[in-house]
Amino acid sequence: MASAAAAPVLAQAYPEKPIRLVVPFGPGGPTDIIARTLANKLTGSLKQTVFVDNRAGASGVIGTAYAAKSPPDGYTLVLIGVGVLTINAAMSPKLPYDTLKDLMPMSILSAAPNMLVVHPSLPVRSLQQLIVLAKSRPGDLNYASGGPGYQLGMEHLKEQTGMNIVYIPYKGAGLAMNDLIAGHVQVMMVNMIAGLTFSKSGRVRALGVTSAQRSEFAPELPTLAETGAPEVDIIGRHMLLVPAGLPREIIARLHQETARAVQSPEVKERLAAEGSRAVGSSPEEAAAAVQSELTRWTRLVKRLGLTAD
Repeated sequence: MASAAAAPVLAQAYPEKPIRLVVPFGPGGPTDIIARTLANKLTGSLKQTVFVDNRAGASGVIGTAYAAKSPPDGYTLVLIGVGVLTINAAMSPKLPYDTLKDLMPMSILSAAPNMLVVHPSLPVRSLQQLIVLAKSRPGDLNYASGGPGYQLGMEHLKEQTGMNIVYIPYKGAGLAMNDLIAGHVQVMMVNMIAGLTFSKSGRVRALGVTSAQRSEFAPELPTLAETGAPEVDIIGRHMLLVPAGLPREIIARLHQETARAVQSPEVKERLAAEGSRAVGSSPEEAAAAVQSELTRWTRLVKRLGLTAD
């Protein structure tokens, strides 16, 4: 009886102090953009500060491990791409956490395809032109990767097209995009959230998107499937997770406020401006997405022979 009586009290009292929202990449990338948008909205609804803590390194593993090993009290959350979470698990069998046991998916927040972009000085305006150029200069071009999802996407594209483009790793999409804009690298695959604005301003040139259908936010861009890579079908979904073992009352409160925030007009408009669709799924739907993508990426990683850097 005492336990039952304490449950609503626990939910009502939470949160009693600021909440840390871990982003396992540096500032400026799509994960960081979504996190800051969500943190601002949750700060208002939870009546406590929700602050973003960027913990970049090891393709997102450092920040994810920090969150996974934090106390399950509702004061440490982590926001990460479903692809990043599952591809890390597929590429690194000895992670410092168990992806399926140490973290609990809370909600899928948004969904957006990746974009294939190049520096404007590169004399290509389509995937087919890039293929021709890359094959005429094997190993001369390079691509920036701000995380394992982008690396896997590019390696899959290379497999599909026969291009020989050199992989250059970065600690986040923001840093990678900065170097692409500066002309230090020539090619990049990046989530639309981090690439659409720069594409529209002409600072990078977009060649296509990785979804099966054209994006409603940039319908002028062809899909890669249309232009020479029929198997490249990647949707970047960002999700909120918590350390496993969080009391169900706090889970319910967090999910309620998160879903409300994601579906608010302000957040939906902010995401749409960046080329992303607001989702706000249930924990069960989020968990199913993790399991599905883990199965898919494990097969592809094994076929391509990829391992973590």
